[in-house]
Amino acid sequence: MKNVIKSIQGFYPMSEESLSELTACFKKVDFPAKTLIIEGGVMNDHVYFIEKGLCRSYCIIDDEELTSWFSREGDITFALLALYRNQPGFEYVETIEPCTTYAIKIEDLNKLYTTNIDIANWSRIVHQECVLSLQARRIERLQKGAKERYEILLKEQPDLFARAKLSHLASYLGMTPQHLSKMRAVNGKDDIHPIF
Repeated sequence: MKNVIKSIQGFYPMSEESLSELTACFKKVDFPAKTLIIEGGVMNDHVYFIEKGLCRSYCIIDDEELTSWFSREGDITFALLALYRNQPGFEYVETIEPCTTYAIKIEDLNKLYTTNIDIANWSRIVHQECVLSLQARRIERLQKGAKERYEILLKEQPDLFARAKLSHLASYLGMTPQHLSKMRAVNGKDDIHPIF
């Protein structure tokens, strides 16, 4: 559970007692690659802490999968509406690689929020950082061209180019796979990305 604990403590310096109370609710769950762990329109009552592996979150719009987020070691993934409103979510979460996760029931997590200020503060900081990251991405999409968005992702998350499909990266960046492939070829980066 090293990556999960390191990430939790990286966001907020939770006490050992609070950390123990949180992790006592965890259940280890392993998923093979290409497994749908959250499905849009279906109630999912867990939050998943990723110890090892990579997932992508996506929505289906006009029969097209649009990647909205990548979650890797130390991250959490969940259905937004399930966590916040106790309703089936709109997003899908699929494992890209085999994943080792620690699942906690949303009901148990919500109880901890009301009884443990450390855990509530940790969650507030995590969600605050996610909102800020989403806002930064939204502004990038409005202000920056495709090449700049690609360069930012390459600088900030270079491992994604070796771990995720070109089509998923292109969708995340708001461009076609062909456009991204041409851009990578011009920059001499195709050698580090497996073509799917």
